[in-house]
Amino acid sequence: MAEVAGARRQSSGTPGPPVAGAHLDAVPPEHTVPTVLEVLRALDSGPRGLTEAQGEERAARLGENRGPAEREVSWARLFVRGLRDPFTAVLGCLCLVSAAVFAWGTASVILLLVLVSCALRASGEYRADRSTSALRELVSATATVVRRADEEAAPSAREIPVADLVPGDVIRLGPGDLVPADVRLLRSTGLTVHQAALTGESEPVAKAADDLAHPAPGGAFEQPQLCFQGSSVASGGATAVVTATGAHTRFALAHDRTAVPPRESAFDRSVHGISWILIRFMLLTPPLVLMANAALRGRGLETLPFAVAVAVGLTPEMLPVLVTLCLARGAAPLARAHGVIVKRLPALHDIGAVDVLCLDKTGTLTQDRPVTDRALGPDGRDDPGVLRWAAVNAWWTLQLGDLPQPDALDEAILDAADEDELMAYDGVAAVPFAPDRRLSVAVVRTPGRLGTHTLVVKGDTSSVLDRCTLADDERERLLALAARQAESGARVLAVATAERSAGGRAYTPGDARGLTFRGVVTLRDALAPTAADALKILTDRGVAVRILTGDHPGTAVRACLDLGVPVAEGAVLTAEDVDRLNDAELAESVGRTTVFARCTPGHKARITGALRSAGHTVGFLGDGVNDLPALRAADVGIAPRDATDVVRDDADVVLAEKDLTAVAHAVDAGRQAGGNIATYLRITLSSNLGNVLAMLAAGLLLPFLPMLPAQVLIQNLCFDAAQLAFAHDRPRPRVPSRPTALDPRTLLRFITGFGVLNAIADLATFGILALALHGPGTGDDEAVFHSGWFTENLLTQAAVMVMLSVGRRAAGSRRPGPVAWAAIALSAVGLVLPASPLGPALGLTALPAVYYPLLGAVLVLYAVGLRAARTRFGRRHDGDRADDDRPDDDHARDDRAGDDHASGDRAVPVART
Repeated sequence: MAEVAGARRQSSGTPGPPVAGAHLDAVPPEHTVPTVLEVLRALDSGPRGLTEAQGEERAARLGENRGPAEREVSWARLFVRGLRDPFTAVLGCLCLVSAAVFAWGTASVILLLVLVSCALRASGEYRADRSTSALRELVSATATVVRRADEEAAPSAREIPVADLVPGDVIRLGPGDLVPADVRLLRSTGLTVHQAALTGESEPVAKAADDLAHPAPGGAFEQPQLCFQGSSVASGGATAVVTATGAHTRFALAHDRTAVPPRESAFDRSVHGISWILIRFMLLTPPLVLMANAALRGRGLETLPFAVAVAVGLTPEMLPVLVTLCLARGAAPLARAHGVIVKRLPALHDIGAVDVLCLDKTGTLTQDRPVTDRALGPDGRDDPGVLRWAAVNAWWTLQLGDLPQPDALDEAILDAADEDELMAYDGVAAVPFAPDRRLSVAVVRTPGRLGTHTLVVKGDTSSVLDRCTLADDERERLLALAARQAESGARVLAVATAERSAGGRAYTPGDARGLTFRGVVTLRDALAPTAADALKILTDRGVAVRILTGDHPGTAVRACLDLGVPVAEGAVLTAEDVDRLNDAELAESVGRTTVFARCTPGHKARITGALRSAGHTVGFLGDGVNDLPALRAADVGIAPRDATDVVRDDADVVLAEKDLTAVAHAVDAGRQAGGNIATYLRITLSSNLGNVLAMLAAGLLLPFLPMLPAQVLIQNLCFDAAQLAFAHDRPRPRVPSRPTALDPRTLLRFITGFGVLNAIADLATFGILALALHGPGTGDDEAVFHSGWFTENLLTQAAVMVMLSVGRRAAGSRRPGPVAWAAIALSAVGLVLPASPLGPALGLTALPAVYYPLLGAVLVLYAVGLRAARTRFGRRHDGDRADDDRPDDDHARDDRAGDDHASGDRAVPVART
């Protein structure tokens, strides 16, 4: 301990009390924890606590008892972070190229789009951070601290905010209290704590304030004298001294981000893939335009602005704005209606793409309390008398053992018992539960039996049986009976009784001998009330659930079966099983495994990574520091508001309540937003590619540029502005039954096929213009060509918006939706702008009347071809995913037969979602 204390003083740079960063568990695990006296000396404290002056001095020197991640990110930093988006970077490069060739209009518009996109995204994420801070305030706590006004004053206990605790403070803990910092126990009475937030083990752990040697090969969490921030008191009480606070506590140190590298989410992977496809096209387009015009038309650098305009025309300039709008419009209702805060807007898309959700059992599928399951006699049959005796023990131990409240197991037994039967017994004495005995004793007067006391003993099966008068074979049989119940996932308490003559002597634990075995009481975890319905919804949405828990495998399997989650034979792996598998074997096994039991934080992170390696998009719901590595390893980290601070601050999505129904709502919102984004990408990229191909062909066939750079820019702005309607599109009531995920390869096939079809329609328009309009009386052939192609482009793009987004469902709708209205407005611009007063300024002119019926014929043929291509692509796409586990219900067949034929993504309904 001297070395530890010396290291603390050296690290603080000043003599006196230690800094908060020294840990009592810093000694090797084979050594023992320092004694109480050594701890108090190292902390320069005592059993009477610190003085107010000492507390204020240490708080000023060491800082508040807060985790390192509880700092709000400024709006400016979020804005700068948005500039790192791949699409934003592409637009920035195009802006610089446009400025380099003095295309100031193009550069200004692109710069405006970049700034608007980053501002919208930063505002949404800033609001999410503020909402998370508000949730943090809702769960802020206080601690009971013992302090003195000065050195001579008597100590007094009072409540102070947890943030004001400092090393050396003496605090008091009672049932239900959160342990506010890392502490060393000074005194304790029947203390047990829940360490699930740290270790994943839902069973309470016994703690004791003694100076006996307790070697703990398993680490500091097994040391009975130590309690850690993030745990909570299950029963009993204690007085303890604070040894570490703030960023130096055990779970805050686990927040070290070097342990797990930052994750690349599903949205990031998709965007990067699509970005690189566009970058390749854009890098190739200007040189091709320049070389082709130079070789075939003798044009030089004067075509450079046109080449840049073509590259800009291939880029979905509005994508950052539209993505931000879609995600923000999906995130806002989630926060208002369901208490789901999306801290990082792209995480809404990711949660819609999730096809595997990993979660712990305790507190998610089950409540953090047990309920009585069965009461079995020695013969293994149901026996209500066993429950009665167990309840008598629980009640009188509580009443006579000077306990503030029953522990969770006793409370469950009392809830199931008949109160009138309990009142028939008079309590005489009680010996409360102790970790070394693992049983409790209640002495009562049985009605109608004067002069006789009944000892009622309840506790661990082995401890109770050792005190019973039984033959060896009978003891083995009863142990096997209890073991079978435990293997089924139940917690088992044995009950025994004995008769003693009434006397004036005090009862001791040694009186519990020569007992008669009565039976066992089994308890199971209380199921979360909404878990079963939420799991069914998630399953219907194509989201598989994986249970990653520190509990016994039988307990986890029992909870799954009670909730209707099938667990096939061989679908359970323990931590030992995982350790025997290499990465490739684990990636192959995770797909058929439902329950992973006895998991440490490292196991959870490895399993989550294996699921991602197997091609899944993974969400992880956790609330304890033991969940932190897995939370970071997942595509989407989800945490409830009452999670530990570092977990809540590291999560992408925060739930106001720990309710799987809220996760299901988030999945629905993510799929709707993701579907609108995917629809926009398919439509804009296929249309843009068709225009670029047509421009390249026309540039080689015509003696003049097929379209002026300003006309290209105006056309792109009109089309992109119209497509903002996708952010406001009203989804169908039924949500897609499969996850949404942007697959760059499938998207490339889609945009290539439909882009070629669009280019064919443009080339047909060229033919019409050449045959019908090129001749005497047509005026300026170049202006007429530009005007005719400008009008045709906007009309075909409007047709693509309607046919590839609304599909056959539009026929049953009486009122057009946002996309239909936007398409109408786009068509109006294409028809009116060339003949308007603005037309000549853009190099456009009014078109001859003969052009319009010919254009109508082209549009009809294009619509027929578009419908045929959509149907053909949908059938081929369904064939590609025929081996998928997509539910083949009537709704799914209806989607495939209807507007989902336009799908350009993996398992994504193509029409409005």
